[in-house]
Amino acid sequence: MPSADPTHHLPAARRKPDVNIDLARRFYATRASTEALAAPLSPEDCALQSMPEASPVKWHLAHTSWFFETFVLAEHLRGYAPFDPAFRVLFNSYYNGVGDKHPRPERGLISRPGHSEVLAYRTHVNAAMDRLFSGSLPPPVTALIELGLHHEQQHQELILTDVKHLLSRNPLKPTYRSRWPLQQVKPHCMAWHSFAGGLATIGHRGTGFAFDNEGPAHEVFVGPFELASRPVSHGEFAAFIGDGGYQRPELWLSLGWEAVQARGWQAPLYWERREHGWQTFTLHGMIDIDPHTPVCHVSFFEADAYARWAGGRLPTEFEWELAARDVARDGNFLESGALHPMPPLGDVSSQSPLQMFGDVWEWTRSDYAPYPGFHPTEGAVGEYNGKFMCSQYVLRGGSCATQASHIRATYRNFFPPDARWQFSGLRLARDAS
Repeated sequence: MPSADPTHHLPAARRKPDVNIDLARRFYATRASTEALAAPLSPEDCALQSMPEASPVKWHLAHTSWFFETFVLAEHLRGYAPFDPAFRVLFNSYYNGVGDKHPRPERGLISRPGHSEVLAYRTHVNAAMDRLFSGSLPPPVTALIELGLHHEQQHQELILTDVKHLLSRNPLKPTYRSRWPLQQVKPHCMAWHSFAGGLATIGHRGTGFAFDNEGPAHEVFVGPFELASRPVSHGEFAAFIGDGGYQRPELWLSLGWEAVQARGWQAPLYWERREHGWQTFTLHGMIDIDPHTPVCHVSFFEADAYARWAGGRLPTEFEWELAARDVARDGNFLESGALHPMPPLGDVSSQSPLQMFGDVWEWTRSDYAPYPGFHPTEGAVGEYNGKFMCSQYVLRGGSCATQASHIRATYRNFFPPDARWQFSGLRLARDAS
């Protein structure tokens, strides 16, 4: 891999502004982090696709290089030669403005190029970026590179969630990482935090990176509400199952009940009932559920049904952002290496809700819709978020597979209401009494 500082070989008088050097360092650190996530896997692991919604790791490795090649290098590096022109179609995800693309459900059929060739593709793109960083970078180019870094961080999380689903389908239940992070976990009683609500400014404002769907900032009226001090735990969700939660249609939205019936849902994804109780599949293998850690791999439908059973509701994304804006981002992220939701780090008597960031993405009751005044970015990169603003729900806060530098209070993740393979959980809300 090229040097983490691509200007190290230049005389001081010719070195580019510090902002470009910092961008280059973050570029190579991000690229290395992606490859480190793939390192425990065999080429066979990296080639398989376990369901249409997931992608092979090899595809993630290639697509994140395709992004920089297509939107940065091909447009802004004089004389750039593509590694292989066929990759423009093979590793295009959903950018219709770029041209044809290989069908998503068939990404696992791309046996060639092989794993080693995809790694060579990454090296080729990195070397070309090295040349780009040695020149002058106008603001539109640095903005594209910044977008590419956050795009690659999203795919780092997808690598882990997709690999987890893949390994769970193997009858041997192999592990991605053999070190189990949890010791004995103490229970944390749930408390409630009150918020007065009122007219609140929602959305990203000020400096720093944000995706286009996080803005523009706008005012929203939020009624008084209460938010639980922590996410719902595995043990609490097991009580919902024990009370017949998956057999009671009155708890479910109509489409949710249809999903339960059609797909035979009886518990969150990866749960298996054993003689002594519930077990779940993790990136560390099969383990007994710990009742005091946040439940994950539940759909919006399951989250909504649980909230109704528990006498609460899901928060709106505006309530969630209002509660999270002054909370420190000190949760359990990818950097911890746990790769599984952990117990709260703080005291339940804290003045702020715990675990707002990290551990599990928290479903909200809000449709994924454009904010007032939203306009997609011009060009093909404008397809990044805007065209998905239909039939999806917003999740907030990041997970144990999210990079800490990737998340913020205004971040809007989104998935269809039946999606379960992400590290998705829930936190209860209720109207102020």
